[in-house]
Amino acid sequence: MTGWTPADALDGLPAPHELADFVGRQRWFSAHGGSPRVTGVRALARVHDDPPVDVLLLDVDDQGTQARYQLQVERVTDSVDRLEHVRIGETATYDALHDREVTTVWPRLLDEEAKVGELRCYAVRHRDGPQLALDRPSLVLTAEQSNTTLAYGDAMVIKFYRQVSAGVNPDVEVHVALDGVGCEHIARPLGWVESDDGVLAFAQEFLGGATEGWESAQASVRDLFVEADLHPSDVGSDFAGEAERLGRVTAELHGSLREAFPTAELSPEQLAERARGMSAHLRAAVAEVAALAPYATGLDEAFAALERSARAGATMPVQRIHGDFHLGQTLRTPAGWKVLDFEGEPARPAEHRRAPDTPLRDVAGMMRSLDYAARLVLLDHPGDAQRAYRAHEWVEHNVDAFCAGYASAAGHDPHDDDVLLRALVTEKAVYEVVYESRMRPSWVVLPLGAVERLVG
Repeated sequence: MTGWTPADALDGLPAPHELADFVGRQRWFSAHGGSPRVTGVRALARVHDDPPVDVLLLDVDDQGTQARYQLQVERVTDSVDRLEHVRIGETATYDALHDREVTTVWPRLLDEEAKVGELRCYAVRHRDGPQLALDRPSLVLTAEQSNTTLAYGDAMVIKFYRQVSAGVNPDVEVHVALDGVGCEHIARPLGWVESDDGVLAFAQEFLGGATEGWESAQASVRDLFVEADLHPSDVGSDFAGEAERLGRVTAELHGSLREAFPTAELSPEQLAERARGMSAHLRAAVAEVAALAPYATGLDEAFAALERSARAGATMPVQRIHGDFHLGQTLRTPAGWKVLDFEGEPARPAEHRRAPDTPLRDVAGMMRSLDYAARLVLLDHPGDAQRAYRAHEWVEHNVDAFCAGYASAAGHDPHDDDVLLRALVTEKAVYEVVYESRMRPSWVVLPLGAVERLVG
């Protein structure tokens, strides 16, 4: 590509192996094959002069897996103690997103809708509502995994996409579209930064006084385990009321997505092809994770049942969905549940993440997330049969509540589509086994346990 330069040819940058070493140690690095190589660097813009801050794109190869990453490099004369945890190489070079003294440039660039180098900045203006925060220092949010998000006081966050892909960014696209139809279940967009190589940053309102759904659910499980002789509904921190409200919000969100984007319907032939694709993904997963092999036949029956349903004439309505829906993508705010991060599953190509799909895929994702919440807490109590029973009871209790809330807004219960829902839950569990085996091997027991229960 024109403008790309070998990594060792840009003056003043750390050496390619130093860039690769830094990227490979970050939580947002997606491959983790163990030997990343930076094969090319592109400087998009200098956004700050003193100290100099350059926005770079790095081409990274990790054992044949190739991806493009954003890195903002700050170079100074002397070492800066507060930035040593993000030093790049041996010289005084740092990841600039961690320096609040230079990150104030981003709100200003958005407000000015500036064009700097190859970057283009856009602002979303609201007559009544949140505005860009121009006078607040930034703080890196440590909960982020795939990207780097900065909070500017309690007014605004800017998410910087570490892995950059050309074309439409689903997260920005969906937020702006939902804001346009008046959806109340999202953080309102404030602007974004893009280049011809893709979207690099996205600004949204800060949701104050919020608690992450994942944290709330796990707190409920822990309280239940303190009183292990009680049923989930008997514990003061019973999560079912929140699960029901979240189900209702999910259905309303799907309604807003139908309003904002086109809908369609898969024919029986297309649905059968989708089922065969699920089987193919299972075979690939078994080839990668041997622990799946004993369950492969039982798992594939869920996909075979969906194909039989399609051959009998079943169709499937499809629409734009969240695509990576779990408790960590939700916040409980004083104004109700809010849904975050419409990027879709990071491992899937952008065109697949933007493709219409069944809203039950999001329902299946939340069902699996509720199971994760309980089973992860259970890992602290190995061999405890009583708490294992309560964990199972908690999951069923809250899945039923979530589906009841969904049904109250959507007009139909997800459980009524049992063949499709079982296939989607099975597909998600298989995906989780592969993901955890690559990224968090100590957690792979969680989806493997679900696989065993699904096969029965």
